[in-house]
Amino acid sequence: MKDTAGQPPPSASGDRGRDGVLAAVGPRLRELRRRHGMTLAELAERTGINESTLSRLEGGTRKPTLEMLLPLAEVHAVPLDELVGAPRTGDPRIHLRPVTRDGLTYVPLSRPGGVQAHKLLIRPSPAGTQPTLRTHEGFEWLYVLAGRLRLILGERSLVLKPGEAAEFDTHVPHWLGPDDDRTVELLVLFGHQGERAHLRARQEPLRGSGDGTH
Repeated sequence: MKDTAGQPPPSASGDRGRDGVLAAVGPRLRELRRRHGMTLAELAERTGINESTLSRLEGGTRKPTLEMLLPLAEVHAVPLDELVGAPRTGDPRIHLRPVTRDGLTYVPLSRPGGVQAHKLLIRPSPAGTQPTLRTHEGFEWLYVLAGRLRLILGERSLVLKPGEAAEFDTHVPHWLGPDDDRTVELLVLFGHQGERAHLRARQEPLRGSGDGTH
């Protein structure tokens, strides 16, 4: 007969395991919110969850429910299983979840954390639209997969063809867009600062001419 003395009932062990998973959600939520540069008030407005509840979730004094986690995962643009830190299933594939807004489509090619890889499709802007140059923290690397890319860096304007790459400091005012009337496809790599800038750019209304380009 197997000795089970001193071992907790299976249900108790399972409860402790679930409690450990839920306890880790709070710090993960806080990290995601800070990485995206959002205040509790902004997050409350976007999710419909009040600030007090969000604060208690991040502090670990409130257990998250599915009704809370779904809008949080949507706002932070992460899969639900990654938000709760679910164990890996052994499947190395990345499940693509494209995000489209104002002529841009981002296709995440990597999991959150570290350097982020995206496929970026930029459609031509309406005739007469003027480029709006932007800046943010970090560096950016890109590789043209298809189409002709016009890259404006400060006072310089460059055209890159398929197979050409560029790397630049994103403190320099910059703009990316098609050089003609065809959609341009890029492979883009950026770090946490760039991730924050790109996520905010596609989640919040753009100021300026509204051309929708980077």
